Amino acid sequence: MTARPARADRPLVILGPTASGKSELALGVAEALGDVELVSIDSMQVYRGMDVGTATPRADERARVAHHLIDLVEPTEPFTVGEFQRRARAALADIRARGRTPVLVGGTGLYLRSVIDDLELPGRFPEVMAELEREPETERLHERLATLDPVGAARMEANNRRRVLRALEVTIGTGRPFSSFGPGLEHYAPTPFVQIALRWPRETLDQRIAARYETQMAEGFLDEVRALAALGPSRTAAQALGYRELLAHLAGECTLDEALERAIVRTRRFARRQERWFRRDPRLLWVDMPTTADELIGRWDQVLAKGGA
Repeated sequence: MTARPARADRPLVILGPTASGKSELALGVAEALGDVELVSIDSMQVYRGMDVGTATPRADERARVAHHLIDLVEPTEPFTVGEFQRRARAALADIRARGRTPVLVGGTGLYLRSVIDDLELPGRFPEVMAELEREPETERLHERLATLDPVGAARMEANNRRRVLRALEVTIGTGRPFSSFGPGLEHYAPTPFVQIALRWPRETLDQRIAARYETQMAEGFLDEVRALAALGPSRTAAQALGYRELLAHLAGECTLDEALERAIVRTRRFARRQERWFRRDPRLLWVDMPTTADELIGRWDQVLAKGGA
């Protein structure tokens, strides 16, 4: 009989939309097992000083359980998926080398895929991108991509400007077709990671999002954004959920109530996009909320016992 793989060999991923309770459950799993360290998969928790608005684990929580990939760079600095992937690989190797078990937790889909699927990520070419962005018609850019990389062009809609620009940037910048860097995000290969996704009724999740903003405001979110504005945040940091709206309020563009309402609406829309992204992945195990850390551990162990995905 084949031995059941150890948890460290098939790490758990706890994922779900924003405000779904991932962090609290992950902390419960870590404390229940005792040998777990948590790895954040969140594109905004990498920034220092953006703790309240990104629901970064508090200092007391990080004292109870080791956390990785939090507060990596200043919000004025650029940060790429490739850099995240490099740091995530190092963190996982370090955790395992010390005989500990990693549990990944977060909701940034592309960052997660870069880790669990070991994506080959091409670099950035700012000069190429600047030249491409001068073309206002996305369809013409797609026609150019179809000439240079017909396989890559066929994988995306002609009006998806972000994807078309990125594919052209890579194709021109590297001299390799964008499609040569892998089968694309639509391909879901076997992975050693056990992914458990949290699912709330939509109405309940909407309520949780609004309630979290209320809590964050009481915890000093506006002061945090005021400090961020003084630094001059990077374009990515300034677009973070809630931060963009509160920055607009501080700039005199809207009232505080208007900013919060806009933030809630945008966050709810973002949560739906997250859910759509996750639903495309057939490898996920969905768990209805509320649930407990013990139930998640049980589901994890069931997968290990079966030896399946």
